[in-house]
Amino acid sequence: MEDYQLRLVFNNGEEKIFDVKPYLNIGVFKELKKPGLFETVHPFLGSIIWGDSIDLCPDTLYMDSKKIN
Repeated sequence: MEDYQLRLVFNNGEEKIFDVKPYLNIGVFKELKKPGLFETVHPFLGSIIWGDSIDLCPDTLYMDSKKIN
């Protein structure tokens, strides 16, 4: 999605939006500001990953995302 947001579908069928913007000035997540890198996100072992070194905890993705109405 635009503006550093991800639409996620969880195993329980819930669809949520996760906002990555709060992470963009922290550690390795700064790399996601590079043109084109954010769009390379893909699922990996119950979570998501960019490249081979930037990922987010599945619990964080679930707890910090907002339900789609």
